[in-house]
Amino acid sequence: MPVHLQKQEVPWVERTTGVSASHLVGHDSGDIVRVGAVEIELIHTPGHTPGSQCFLVDGRLVAGDTLFLEGCGRTDLPGSDPVAMYDSINNRLSRVPDDAVLFPGHLYSADPSQSMGDTRQSNYVFRPRSLEEWATMFGGR
Repeated sequence: MPVHLQKQEVPWVERTTGVSASHLVGHDSGDIVRVGAVEIELIHTPGHTPGSQCFLVDGRLVAGDTLFLEGCGRTDLPGSDPVAMYDSINNRLSRVPDDAVLFPGHLYSADPSQSMGDTRQSNYVFRPRSLEEWATMFGGR
């Protein structure tokens, strides 16, 4: 079974794991992967980790540790990047429709999911309107 990952991470995965390139499939953000009849849009969302990835599937955003209903993934860990997280939340995820349902990787809130529109209204990570405001809250500059 091939391992799917961000294209720019293929050389690093080869070096550090010994998995050969023939077993790795590199992708760009926005690529569509089909699993049977299901289309999955890959959205590369670095910040919490360099390889963070969200999956948009039939109006549902599986966000892992990138975005929670109340907050986002930590950016103070080795390999994290607060500036990349700002870009991921404010640029890469900005095109996810308001009616898409967000499913985060952890249950840090009362509800397990909610619409992206509601998340944008209530989640404090959408309050900073510039990278400078973001850096004041999360560091990174």
